[in-house]
Amino acid sequence: MAEFIELEGQDGVRMTWNVVPGTKLEANNCVVPVSAIYSPIKPFPSMPVLPYAPLRCRICRSVLNPFSIVDFGTKMWVCPFCFQRNHFPPYYTSISDENLPAELFPQYTTIEYQSPGETSSMPPVFMFVVDTSIIEEEMAFLKSSLSQAIGLLPDNSLVGLITFGTLVHVHELGFSTIPKTYVFKGSKEVAKDQLLEQMGFFLSKPKPSAGVIAGARDGLSSESIARFLLPASDCEFAINSVLEELQKDPWHIPADQRASRCTGTALSVAASLLGACVPGSGARIMAFVGGPSTEGPGSIVSKNLSEPIRSHKDLDKDSAPHYHRAVKFYEVLAKQLVHQGHVLDLFACALDQVGVAELKVAIERTGGLVVLAESFGHSVFKDSLKRVFQSGDKDLGLSSNGIFEINCSKDIKVQGILGPCASLEKKGPLCSDTIIGQGSTSAWKMCGLDQATSLCLIFEIAKKDIPDATVQSSSNQIYFQFLTYYQNSAGEMRLRVTTLSRRWVAGPGSMQDLIAGFDQEAAAVVMARLVSFKMEFEAEFDPIRWLDKALIHICSRFGDYQKDSPSSFSLSPRFSIFPQFMFHLRRSQFVQVFNNSPDETAYFRMILNRENVANSVVMIQPSLISYSFQSVPEPALLDVAAIAADRILLLDSYFTIVIFHGSTIAQWRKAGYQNQPEHQAFAQLLQAPHDDADAIIKERFPVPRLVICDQHGSQARFLLAKLNPSATYNSDGNRPGGDIIFTDDVNFEVFLDHLQRLAVQ
Repeated sequence: MAEFIELEGQDGVRMTWNVVPGTKLEANNCVVPVSAIYSPIKPFPSMPVLPYAPLRCRICRSVLNPFSIVDFGTKMWVCPFCFQRNHFPPYYTSISDENLPAELFPQYTTIEYQSPGETSSMPPVFMFVVDTSIIEEEMAFLKSSLSQAIGLLPDNSLVGLITFGTLVHVHELGFSTIPKTYVFKGSKEVAKDQLLEQMGFFLSKPKPSAGVIAGARDGLSSESIARFLLPASDCEFAINSVLEELQKDPWHIPADQRASRCTGTALSVAASLLGACVPGSGARIMAFVGGPSTEGPGSIVSKNLSEPIRSHKDLDKDSAPHYHRAVKFYEVLAKQLVHQGHVLDLFACALDQVGVAELKVAIERTGGLVVLAESFGHSVFKDSLKRVFQSGDKDLGLSSNGIFEINCSKDIKVQGILGPCASLEKKGPLCSDTIIGQGSTSAWKMCGLDQATSLCLIFEIAKKDIPDATVQSSSNQIYFQFLTYYQNSAGEMRLRVTTLSRRWVAGPGSMQDLIAGFDQEAAAVVMARLVSFKMEFEAEFDPIRWLDKALIHICSRFGDYQKDSPSSFSLSPRFSIFPQFMFHLRRSQFVQVFNNSPDETAYFRMILNRENVANSVVMIQPSLISYSFQSVPEPALLDVAAIAADRILLLDSYFTIVIFHGSTIAQWRKAGYQNQPEHQAFAQLLQAPHDDADAIIKERFPVPRLVICDQHGSQARFLLAKLNPSATYNSDGNRPGGDIIFTDDVNFEVFLDHLQRLAVQ
């Protein structure tokens, strides 16, 4: 595993197969697809930034890289992708073996270019879209968090404010004498032209007769834009006074009805306003929603409380009347936002569902952030919002206007990307006929991306047969090049180029090479993203059966065994943890949607689809650390046997962090021993998991929920639900001080036993 993590530290890439199966048939037999999980703008302290434009191949447009063959005599270089010979331009004349440009250094397979003079004149833009159909208490929490956030904004950033409930209010912050808003009806969509007309954009400068209205260059005066979007330093007072005055939505709510809330109309107004004023800039719509949308386009439920909000069962039976209409509406909105280059972030804080499942398409295609919490007063929301605007070593590195392109050797095709991006529909020989996620293109738009954003690229091996041995030995390398063009948080335009080389093998002797190059963590994460995608888009899909079949095929292909003898079965260390990952994936919230709302499932999947391998593995198989007087803190097996009366356990399941006190520890704590000077060691034992939990919470976005519980307490369920049920209510011989789980789920031992029996058949 260590060498794969080392490669990730150099290029930000983890591949499922680091030695690639050479033919289509071999690749299909490998079950897990050839894929890469790539973090396009992961920070590397030692990566050089070159102050000139990249040198590109004149046929395939790939960038000069360490794998290019260079002829110093004729000053030519050969592109490893299309084998085209290219001349070096005159300013490269002094290159030689001893005098190489940085992009040819073998260690700089990932490098960044910053062309001089290419900075954006457009400051970052934040449009706050705030729900007012919430109770007074929530309103107070939200107002205090928002005024804190506005204080953290960069001084030059432009800020706008829209509030919504029954109606949509666009606040004219530039009109400082009295608060002034433009009001739109929430129950129907507002066209862009109508919006601009009603908001008086063409009073001083007449509307152009033709063409698209797009910012100060095309048809709008900068004075009229400055009425709604002001620099943070100028409008902090204006916004804070609007927030102070902000009241809960005044419309009366009958006792048998839900509050009226027009989320879709408000987001559509925000998108059209930004599209007219600042198209192509790195603008973010930050939506703060406190309940389900019940009014206008994109509503997820009617106002009648007698109609429940859709559940997974309703979606499966196709009896959620509003769902498809709402998704279609947000698909159109997503298309508009991607075209404008703008991002939609969602902060959904309510005990009820708010419609994350419907909004998912717009958030994911634009690369937006998403935070789901129970209340605007909850630390999950408050701390996550602070993290978005935090500068310094823990900042998210929010970047914008990204375009991601890919180049591969000719026998590799791209099926698509699972992750936060949108297809630019750039078709070409690289595109496979099979489409997974955002496919049939070799370029993608990433309106918003940050240092943690990770894309999962799924490849297809197109080669039908094995060439003869002589050819194989001379050209058994395949190459991938990822190009990410983006605007960083300082407004500079950068191009990051990562070029990878991997060996391919085929034929009878290739098994050991394939095994040596298998990255089981990356494979588990790819399977998790794939199964989530299939559950969402394939009708009648059975995820458990699909995962089990894949695992059995892998074990019978790569395991060591004598036919029909389960006891002889063994797996190489490269594969040995993979069955365990699959066991926990089958039980995870990505596959078992029972007991989760469609909103929660959509939220979990969105985060899984944007995080790197290390974080995703924690979501699939949480980590467990045990603290006791007998030993230093040590990792424990994710099993009910880890529970003991005199232990504290720290469970990290990514979304939730649980500190679990064994029954004896809990009794001592309630007796207050930790406050007595002679029991200093106990006080330190109690404090240690809290310190470790704080360290995890500081690193993570969205901020996880912290649960502190005792053995046999009601909140212990957060730990018990994740443990392997090796001791249940009907197993023999319980350990004193231990615990049992009330479940009929099979445990890992039984699962492995069945797997071995089926694999050796």
